[in-house]
Amino acid sequence: MSTPTILEKIKAYKLDHIAACKEARSIGDVEAAARTAGPVRPFAKALTRAVHNGYGLIAEVKKASPSKGLIREDFDPEALARAYEAGGATCLSVLTDGPSFLGDDAYLSAAREAVSLPVLRKDFMYDTYQVAEARALGADCILIIMASVSDAQAKELESAAAIWGMDALLEVHNRAELDRALALSSPLIGINNRDLNTFETTLDVTRGLIKHVPADRLIVSESGLSGPKELAELAMYGARCFLIGESLMRQDDVTTATRQLLANPLTAAHGGGM
Repeated sequence: MSTPTILEKIKAYKLDHIAACKEARSIGDVEAAARTAGPVRPFAKALTRAVHNGYGLIAEVKKASPSKGLIREDFDPEALARAYEAGGATCLSVLTDGPSFLGDDAYLSAAREAVSLPVLRKDFMYDTYQVAEARALGADCILIIMASVSDAQAKELESAAAIWGMDALLEVHNRAELDRALALSSPLIGINNRDLNTFETTLDVTRGLIKHVPADRLIVSESGLSGPKELAELAMYGARCFLIGESLMRQDDVTTATRQLLANPLTAAHGGGM
């Protein structure tokens, strides 16, 4: 029997976690909380606006990762959210998975309350319960990892997000996953440069897949990005939105680092289409 991959291990404990959450709190209670969570902030629209004269940045609030361990010791979600907003980030991504990323649901709510930016709940989604839970926490967008769900699950999660008025970021890593994602309706296609089975990272993933993404979808390149040169290079291929966490989280001055990352963007005239 083969050794489970990192993604398979995460899925196993996440399904147990979802079952425990359902025991502790009924779907009715979660949905009631979701209905009183306040207006959804337009996530996809914010990114679409941003790319007209620069880059769209989803800045990530991330304490740790399975591959790198603890990323930031002085971890303050509210302060980090404000630093990202001051630096010019378009949206936030907040890790809520505990076992692998030392995340917490409370981090999302705290970060969102501190700023006016739309927020993505970064977690491993398998059940519509989690979608309602995301809205109850204040999330404006959910992540759907195509490598970890069936087509039916992906469609169910996307539909649930739409019911709550949220966007969905469809994350892919290879051509097969991309083709599956394109059968869905979300305009947001996240190309993850990190293989979630091995956690190895290469920007060749974005370079290779981007030409297969139709012009009516908005590409978000994720993982392995750290500087303006990388962003400019991928912008030449047509990527103008980026999800970046670790490289910014390691900086002493997160606001300045974010501002410098976004300075002098390659204009749309020099790069590919949206």
